[in-house]
Amino acid sequence: MSSFSQFIPFLEIFIITMMANYLLSFFWNTRSMDLILGLLAYLLIYAVSFLLGFPILQKIMLLVANVAVIAILIIFQPELRVALSKLSLKSRRYKELSQFDKFLEQLTNSIYRLAEKRTGALIVLENEDSLKEYANKAVILNAVFSSELLESIFTPTTPLHDGAVIIRDTTIVAAAVIAPLAEDSTQLTKSMGTRHRAGLGLSQISDALVIVISEESGRVSIARDGMITRGVKMDRFKGVVRSVFTEREEETFPNRFNLFEWLKR
Repeated sequence: MSSFSQFIPFLEIFIITMMANYLLSFFWNTRSMDLILGLLAYLLIYAVSFLLGFPILQKIMLLVANVAVIAILIIFQPELRVALSKLSLKSRRYKELSQFDKFLEQLTNSIYRLAEKRTGALIVLENEDSLKEYANKAVILNAVFSSELLESIFTPTTPLHDGAVIIRDTTIVAAAVIAPLAEDSTQLTKSMGTRHRAGLGLSQISDALVIVISEESGRVSIARDGMITRGVKMDRFKGVVRSVFTEREEETFPNRFNLFEWLKR
């Protein structure tokens, strides 16, 4: 027991550091950060009054602290609720999935509206392999994804409809992309044209998920890992896209404060 007591101070320092890191990462660059700075200033003044032996000032600050705690709990109730909810990995994962599902719902509706109108389209969802080489040779957009923008790109009267669209996360990176044609086209039938061959070719050289909409039949095809599946229905389409992209690792946000990274500087 005595040997364990020697490590108690280090354990306490570690726990306090983790708590401070979480609080700073949550309140950093927000209006609530002023509250944290004010609290630190209050603790500093109290420590100075204790060291210098100012009993009246200590008593006043203790009385103010009793009232301030209740006021903080009332005023900052929404922020505290959010901070506590972030401690739950389940709620964080649910939020991420909700954001992805919103994007997937918009993408699916756009694709099957285009299919219903028999508007040919070639849509590439970038995965781990970068498609920057092909995007740089096309028309760079770097626009936030929206159903209206995607559908307008493939309108036959627009100059960008002939070619592929590359989507990275929720950003439409480029349009009018020229994709490499598949060398082995034995999977393609006679009714599949250049658009299907280009989609299959891009899936053979990258891990991207390629969506092809036939102008002749209005069918939706998915090409991945050098294999193409034709006539994919809406429910199956959502399942395939979700299974591919929800397995990616969580991204880090560079603007979020991290105490450990800051100490390394």
